[in-house]
Amino acid sequence: MAERRVSVAAPEGLHARPAALFVKAAADSGLAVTISRPDGNAVDARSILSVLSLDVRHGEEVVLAADGPDADDALIRLATLLATG
Repeated sequence: MAERRVSVAAPEGLHARPAALFVKAAADSGLAVTISRPDGNAVDARSILSVLSLDVRHGEEVVLAADGPDADDALIRLATLLATG
């Protein structure tokens, strides 16, 4: 399982539009992707309700994980999306 840590750059954190863009990108990857706070339980990154429930704010770190072929490439794309806001 591949894993990446990234700080969320969007001024509003992972809320509304940034969360929707992230969830779409996670779903488009075709992989089982999870997102979590460093000390929390992982949730399905393809579910908008699950991602919003994390209540991630600007500058906070999250952990992305994926399993499957091209998991590293998918996580790089997702991490870049979060890091660039």
